[in-house]
Amino acid sequence: MRHRKSFNHLGRTSSHRHAMLANMANSLILHKRISTTLAKAKALRVYVEPILTRAKSDTTHNRREVFSLLQSKTVVTELFRDIALKIADRPGGYTRILKVGNRLGDNAEMCIIELVDYNENMLSAGTKETSKKRRSRKKSDGSDNQAPKAETVASKAEVIAPAVEAVVAAVVAEEIIEEIVEETSVESTPEAEEIAEEVAEESAPEDEVSTEDEAPEEEKTAE
Repeated sequence: MRHRKSFNHLGRTSSHRHAMLANMANSLILHKRISTTLAKAKALRVYVEPILTRAKSDTTHNRREVFSLLQSKTVVTELFRDIALKIADRPGGYTRILKVGNRLGDNAEMCIIELVDYNENMLSAGTKETSKKRRSRKKSDGSDNQAPKAETVASKAEVIAPAVEAVVAAVVAEEIIEEIVEETSVESTPEAEEIAEEVAEESAPEDEVSTEDEAPEEEKTAE
């Protein structure tokens, strides 16, 4: 009976299954990614992640425990020397499974299982996404649109301000000139009246004399 056996046997005996997972773990640690079926990848993830967690603490006991599972000095050295430094700050989740479709022949689901910290492309993409700001889903009240308009109005005002100042200065100058002209005209009117009176007095006797001279001539002509 298969009671309380929740893991996938993969159609193999216990010894065969452990040997296969150990070989796959060695390949994953050395090459950082391998291609396999989806069922084997899920079983390998459960098998290899506790080993990677042990590698964070470089002690003799942990090295011996890992070696008892992997049976490879080269892999143990690579694991404790290089990979442990990469995964030091990661609290679990050291592997990633990427599905790549079905295999021709038996139509088995294929995938790629890899170490997360060794995929530089996805790491850089993750940092770019986190750097982007999230936009709120709330409806904007128009303040976002008003800000650019305010900036454009301010820039136009800066451009128009000198011209407006020049026009205002010209208008003020004209008003000042008109006031000066009015003041001078008001002050000069009494003098102008006196001059006009003198000219009138001088011209008046000449007119009288001319009229007296003309009268006798008219009388002579009448005789």
